[in-house]
Amino acid sequence: MKTHKQWWSWVVAVAGLAFMLQAPLIAKAQDAQVVQDSQAAPDAQNPQTSPDSPGANTQDPPSRVARLNYMEGSVSFQPGGENDWVDAVLNRPLVTGDNLWADADSRAEVHIGSTALRLGPKTGITLLEVSDRAAQIRLAQGSLIVKARRVDDEDSYEIDTPNVAFVVAQPGDYRIDVNEDGSRTEVTVWRGRGEVTGGGSSFTVVAGQFASFTGSGNVADHLDYDHGQIPDQDGFDSWASGRDRVEDQSASANYVSRDMTGYEDLDGNGNWSYVAGYGMAWSPTGVAAGWAPYRFGHWAWVGPWGWTWVEDEPWGFAPFHYGRWAFAGGAWMWVPGPSMVRPMYTPALVAWVGGRPGFNFSFGAGVGWFPLAPGEVFIPGYRASRVYVNNVNFTNTRVNVATVTNLYNTVVINRSTAVNNITYANRNVNGGVTVVSRDTFVNARPVARNVVTVPVRELAAAPLSRSVVVDPVRSSVLGAGKPANRPPAAVVSRPVVALRTPAPMPRSFDQRQAQAGGHLNQSSSLVRQEARGRPVPTAPVTRQPQANDGFRSFGQPSGGTDQAKPLPRVWEAQGTPEPQKSAPVQSGDRSTHSAQRSSHPAKPVAPVQQGNVQQQRDQEPKYSNWHQQPATTQAHPQQNSHPPAQSQASSPKK
Repeated sequence: MKTHKQWWSWVVAVAGLAFMLQAPLIAKAQDAQVVQDSQAAPDAQNPQTSPDSPGANTQDPPSRVARLNYMEGSVSFQPGGENDWVDAVLNRPLVTGDNLWADADSRAEVHIGSTALRLGPKTGITLLEVSDRAAQIRLAQGSLIVKARRVDDEDSYEIDTPNVAFVVAQPGDYRIDVNEDGSRTEVTVWRGRGEVTGGGSSFTVVAGQFASFTGSGNVADHLDYDHGQIPDQDGFDSWASGRDRVEDQSASANYVSRDMTGYEDLDGNGNWSYVAGYGMAWSPTGVAAGWAPYRFGHWAWVGPWGWTWVEDEPWGFAPFHYGRWAFAGGAWMWVPGPSMVRPMYTPALVAWVGGRPGFNFSFGAGVGWFPLAPGEVFIPGYRASRVYVNNVNFTNTRVNVATVTNLYNTVVINRSTAVNNITYANRNVNGGVTVVSRDTFVNARPVARNVVTVPVRELAAAPLSRSVVVDPVRSSVLGAGKPANRPPAAVVSRPVVALRTPAPMPRSFDQRQAQAGGHLNQSSSLVRQEARGRPVPTAPVTRQPQANDGFRSFGQPSGGTDQAKPLPRVWEAQGTPEPQKSAPVQSGDRSTHSAQRSSHPAKPVAPVQQGNVQQQRDQEPKYSNWHQQPATTQAHPQQNSHPPAQSQASSPKK
């Protein structure tokens, strides 16, 4: 009997192991079938599911975006791939390719998770890439202050200017200034450490140091550099410091991850409380009568997701792209997901009413929606993998894995309309469903002023769906902003130096609509590729004991022999995709800069050249003097290269 039991246990164990090994293959086969089916039968009426759309090969969209959360004065916005500039609108998600311009006497603040980017007057930036692990910014002109609260080993934060590329190596506070003709870049590090690359050389700047670089940044040209202690603070510095102090004291950071873009604006605009069955929830204060989630704002078309909600309230980002909404105690309450993980961004967490071909409300063509409640599964209407669907739900609400899997298999794999059989909590809330005409929807018009009243019985009979099949128009991309003045032509067209190969820039809306060519956008002249430079030589000096742990003299070679101090982390050391073996030279390959990259937005430059012995000797006195200066976080009383603060005539928009 004992032998029989042992044999039976062995059989069960083998069977279990076989099932475990087979399960991933089954899931992989199902995912492959989804891709095959969707590519074979694209929905021509929905650009989200066309073969040429982003994610057509089930390439998942980024899990984070940038967000414009503060403005003073005149700030202009240009969607990636477009020629028109419009007035910037708060809470508009900013993605790869988008441009911002803060005019004279103006400021702006952009958040990417816990990282803050602050633009001073006459400052123009392009988001060369905003992805899960990379934030690459083109700074053509002006002043940019960067507050990096966290820099993981795989993260890359790079600021590209006309003559140097600056890579953030540690969490800290940084400022980069580019003069109006783009010939001079200044780097200030209050806290942290970064690496500057340009002119065939690399420079390390640590806390309490200031450096300036003058020249074109080409290896063939001369790049002058100087260094010293940080300048006195100006009005722009003080403003940024004040913003940081407020964010440091955020009470909402106790309930959500700081990597949730927009969390900082929940403080002062609502209250946190415990709600039975949901846990900690946030309820807004001072909202208008008849307020409901996803009603006071407009819809915009933002790739690669498609239809994206843009809320009017200054706090209206996090509660509409993360978590879920519940109606409890006669009021709407926002319930975030787990606070210990970084939540994944979504364009809008809603279920759709109508909005399908062949369906009209009694008043005509229209679109309706309502917010998803806690525990309800979000199935994207854009292309995404099974892993993405799991993660976007698990990081934004508490939901059972079996619930997500079952709905995914039913709706995506089997293409069922089972969403109509689900009892959605907020669909039955009085005033929870919002309906507008198709004209209001596609033209980014304000929803609250154009709500259409639909009888309850008609709403109950209307079909539900996980996506809305409504073609966007050009105004869907430009959004709610009015036409605005363009920045100077030099700011728009000025090239910058880049270490990291930027992401492909998006095509214009007209090109995407026409699916012209089915390829990435043509070569851009805004970026020229820069290889990592040789470390600038340092004169041999006697080291003195230093109380500041981690201090590293500016100009010390990044491959130095001081093992007690960490090496500067640059993008090339981690994160850059390896070239495929079957392909020729890839754009991410740092080992060569050949003509094969000419179709990429990055414009390559010549490989790094070694300076001659006389050039190195000429630089030694400069670094001998600097090496003897102690690093300090206090401003140098005799030096102030920052321009004086300009008056802010207009009232702030927050």
